[in-house]
Amino acid sequence: MGEPGAIGRVKLAEDIESLWDLECEFNNTDHRTELNGVEQLIVRRGQPFTINLHLLVCFNGSYSIPVPFSPPCLLPGPQPSDQYGTRASFGLTDQIDTSRWSAAVTSPPGYMVSLSICSPPDAPIGRWRLTLGQGGLVEFVLLYNPWCTGDVVYMDSEEKLAEYVLAQDGIIYRGSWKYLIPTPWNFGQFEDGILEACLRILEMNPKCLRNPGKDASGRKNPIYVSRVLSAMVNCNDDKGVLLGRWTDDYDGGVSPLSWKGSVEILRNWDTNACQPVRFGQCWVFAAVACSVSRALGIPCRVVTNYNSAHDTNSNLVIERYVDENGQLVQKSRDMIWNYHCWVENWMTRPDLKPGYDGWQAMDPTPQEKSEGVYCCGPIPLKAIKEGELTYKYDAPFVFAEVNADVHTFMKRKDGSTEKIISSVQVGLKISTKSVGSDRREDITHLYKYPEGSDEEREAFTKANHQNKLLQQQTNAGLLIAIKVSAEMKKGCDFDVFAVVTNNTPNGKKCRLVFGSRAVSYNGILGENCGFKDLLNVELAPGEEKRVPLRMNYSKYAENLTEDNLIRLGALLLDYGTQEAYLAVRNVVLENPEIKVRILGEPKENRKLVAEITLQNPLPVPLQNCCFTVEGSNLTGGQIITEKLNSTVEPGQDAKVKIYFTPTHSGQRKLVVDFDSNKLCHVKGYRNVIIGK
Repeated sequence: MGEPGAIGRVKLAEDIESLWDLECEFNNTDHRTELNGVEQLIVRRGQPFTINLHLLVCFNGSYSIPVPFSPPCLLPGPQPSDQYGTRASFGLTDQIDTSRWSAAVTSPPGYMVSLSICSPPDAPIGRWRLTLGQGGLVEFVLLYNPWCTGDVVYMDSEEKLAEYVLAQDGIIYRGSWKYLIPTPWNFGQFEDGILEACLRILEMNPKCLRNPGKDASGRKNPIYVSRVLSAMVNCNDDKGVLLGRWTDDYDGGVSPLSWKGSVEILRNWDTNACQPVRFGQCWVFAAVACSVSRALGIPCRVVTNYNSAHDTNSNLVIERYVDENGQLVQKSRDMIWNYHCWVENWMTRPDLKPGYDGWQAMDPTPQEKSEGVYCCGPIPLKAIKEGELTYKYDAPFVFAEVNADVHTFMKRKDGSTEKIISSVQVGLKISTKSVGSDRREDITHLYKYPEGSDEEREAFTKANHQNKLLQQQTNAGLLIAIKVSAEMKKGCDFDVFAVVTNNTPNGKKCRLVFGSRAVSYNGILGENCGFKDLLNVELAPGEEKRVPLRMNYSKYAENLTEDNLIRLGALLLDYGTQEAYLAVRNVVLENPEIKVRILGEPKENRKLVAEITLQNPLPVPLQNCCFTVEGSNLTGGQIITEKLNSTVEPGQDAKVKIYFTPTHSGQRKLVVDFDSNKLCHVKGYRNVIIGK
């Protein structure tokens, strides 16, 4: 058997022998897969590719060359099957037919025959084997083709295709809806070995292991493949890629914040017998799913939903409980995550009525089971926006993430509970990276209508979201809100404020409890960072009071999680009416900036130097300082690590120089992570334009 991409010998008939050439460089470039390398043939469905046969005798055009194809995975399993559409046999025709498997000679008679071969635009993706004549066997990889109008993943914009299929790096949004943090990520879908890992994910999924032929046939459909990826990026039911961990205990693995890209994760999984990589959280699950989708040819983007509801009982209501000090009590599995990331894949939905093509939400983070498996989606964004909760797949869960109602109750010491007045919205500032730039694109309008609009009410009616429909806007007599300082940098002391307003014509006497606790991004509460209890707050009619709470680094430093989040809660109790009012706000402490300076002229295959600097913003020294750097087509598919041997004192710079050699022209991101004993996993990046 000839190695793919090499020259091999094949006997076409009793008296004709030839040498074949897969023309990998030409074909891969033509099919926009050359960044995977040119050692093997990687083509897209619905588009012709060329194989050249160098004959040992002259070809006069009179010979018929039979060309049978067979596509199953090269793992143990059944033979290619006509039943499942994973086998096709055909001969030469006068010209290529792009709607089915076909082959045609495109060269004049002579000692070289150019054979043009085309797959249908709905062929199953994956590894294929092509048999030429009486013994020649060629292996190649077939991918989805979003450039082909007949493919269900077709996208009609070159700019969007460059972003959602070809871009190897991007931005993922974290932080809070009041302070969005753009985090760089190296998707690396074309790095060495990544496509092999992605194909192995398909081959290791339980459906393939149970019935390889049926699974191979299913791969013609990106709906099916997206659902497989949603399940296989987590390892809850299978030999999936990532194990989730939402505590501070990362023994046996690394913090999810330590990852800068998908390449190391996918390689670790592939080279360690498909053992799950430890550990991931939502943005890591989403980023890996994006890398795999793009590698297979499905346009994909990572999105972030701020104040994301996790509704465990499908009633579209999140119930939260506080004690008499205003501290949240974990009584329900329902949660509001500070943010939650998932992906959107682009495809048509012929299984639904017209109008639901385009972006489909798909979530690989294991939260709730769908059809007995931890997966979610794909579900059209339009179905979420219109309240069509019967549409496949998992519409109620995603609808709740962006639309759930929040009810807050006070649990008293005697065991009784009462509802308190609180204004909390979910589904805010749904964000993704813009096409062709690092700016943020707000896509909230793709998921929901403007609040209070007739269209929103109609969607809620379809979704039977009675809680929202019954809500009436009331002007409360007392208002409470939380205001913060302009700058809240990690390492600094700063003030936050509870602002209380009396809109009644009468004087008010109240109790104000103002507290703060460390919190993880998914809503798990930590230790106290500051607390104030004022038993006698008197408010004249129309009066507003600002009550400060000092946040001292010495108090919050040891309690913060790696998310740098503090939850502020202000509970106001009206002694006269016994009504309670609650305001909650999460604040993000700002990390210092990583500065990256490129020394030298960036060109292909020319060594460059990056000078990377971070100033210690803390009032304490930093020890065990380490910079790690990676970038697609910049660092050779590897992670570069530079450790500092010395301690970095307060106000001093941590500085290193890192050497790397770009391999391809174009704009690339050099992604940087800084870690130390007191300042953990600070992210930064620099766009580098590489010349030829």
